[in-house]
This record gives sequence, C-alpha cells and structure tokens, in this order.
Amino acid sequence: MRSCARTSTYLGTLSAAVALATLAACGGPPAAPVVAPPAEHPMSMPAPAATAAVQPVAASTVTIANFAFSPAAVTVPAGTTLTWTNNDSAPHDISGEPLHSPTLSRGQTWSYTFSKAGTYGYICSIHPNMTGSVTVT
Repeated sequence: MRSCARTSTYLGTLSAAVALATLAACGGPPAAPVVAPPAEHPMSMPAPAATAAVQPVAASTVTIANFAFSPAAVTVPAGTTLTWTNNDSAPHDISGEPLHSPTLSRGQTWSYTFSKAGTYGYICSIHPNMTGSVTVT
C-alpha cells in the first residue's frame, strides 16, 4: 500500500507542476495596455482664408467660368429673370432653394424668375466650393 501512496503523491505533485507550467507559459504577467504615443504636433485643420465681403451687383446674367459664378452676388428687383450661362469646359448646375437647374454643359443656359423678396444662396452641387447669392428687393 505504501507504493500506492507514493505513486499517488508523485502523480499529485506532477499534475500540480504541469498545471503551474501551463499557467506560467500562457498567462504570465498581464501585458501593459497599448497606448498610442502622444502626438508631437496635434493635427488641426487650417483656418479658412479670409475672404473679402462680396458686394451684390445689379445684373440679369451670371456667367459660370473658371469654376466660379460671376458675379458671385447679384441684386435684382422682384420679377427679374436671372440667366446663368456655363462658359466652363466642365458641367455645372445651380442648386439651392428654390433653385434647381439641370446640369449645364458648356454653352448652355438656365433661367429663373425671382418673384419674392429675400436672399437666395446657391452652389454648384457638382463643385460645392462654387457659391453664389441672389438678393431680391
């Protein structure tokens, strides 16, 4: 019976040693969390360039050229029909409530009659950096 007790003690010790070795190989000390290094120069967007205030011009036509509306700001009396002409090689449109032109290719025009006083901002939805406004008096 003595040999059985020794075998049992030996197997118990061996099992404990294997369990400890397994835990040591897998677990180990907990790893430090991965943290991104602090940025030397925080990323920021540049401030938009200051633009001069655009003074509205009395006109009945707006030319689209060089990816810009010209004049960019127009003043018209109520009842005026304003016509946009695309002189650019790229297609453009006029988009902003209540303005919704089709896409204009080079040489095409689109007109809108302003019946209500107010200021109407618009963009080219294809090139949103192109902006304009119509002030109706």
